[in-house]
Amino acid sequence: MESITIAIINCAETGTLIASWSDSSGLGGLTTQAVHLRELEANILEAIEVHFDPEEQPKRVFLHFEQDLLLAAA
Repeated sequence: MESITIAIINCAETGTLIASWSDSSGLGGLTTQAVHLRELEANILEAIEVHFDPEEQPKRVFLHFEQDLLLAAA
């Protein structure tokens, strides 16, 4: 697979970041979550390894943030 785009939302109820991707062929998808962006990145990569066979893993993974994230407040 050439690439996938993972949608990321910030859950107001839990304060976590939720990442999800649905397979366009209807064969499932993946969802993972984390409190911090770096942890979410690791969880996404792990979910990709579990979901795809090694030869079918996407070459590129795009992250689409549904909302703006605040990285730091002064």
